[in-house]
Amino acid sequence: MSDAQREEYAAMLTLMRVGWGRDDPAFRQIFTSQFIPGASKEVWEWYNELQRISVSGETAARMFRVHGDVDVTSLLPQVAVPTLVMHARADARVPFDAGRRLAAGIPGARFVPLDGSNHMFLQSDAAFGQFLAHLRSFVAVP
Repeated sequence: MSDAQREEYAAMLTLMRVGWGRDDPAFRQIFTSQFIPGASKEVWEWYNELQRISVSGETAARMFRVHGDVDVTSLLPQVAVPTLVMHARADARVPFDAGRRLAAGIPGARFVPLDGSNHMFLQSDAAFGQFLAHLRSFVAVP
């Protein structure tokens, strides 16, 4: 991790602990804009509130910290089940290359790039239909 990445990581932890539970959604909006940048104002407001009522700032920070500490890269070659990895090309939360590297590390995994910038696909996204079609094909649901 670069110095700039460590600094950003520390800042995000501080924002979570300090501002997560406030009525003012400004702190949570940073995370909302990374997960669903293409959402409408109404969906942003809903997701901001969902974050606030779902978990405390301290717990959100703890989850963020633990998630950042997990590295299963060395275990990927051991995955022995069919695997489908789909990733939005302009994902604002997780870099596109991370999805590509994940799929490349799993024997026989299929990687499907999807159009869009949302990390969480919304029904209104163009990629949502592609996502469902690939998922249904993968699990053989008519």
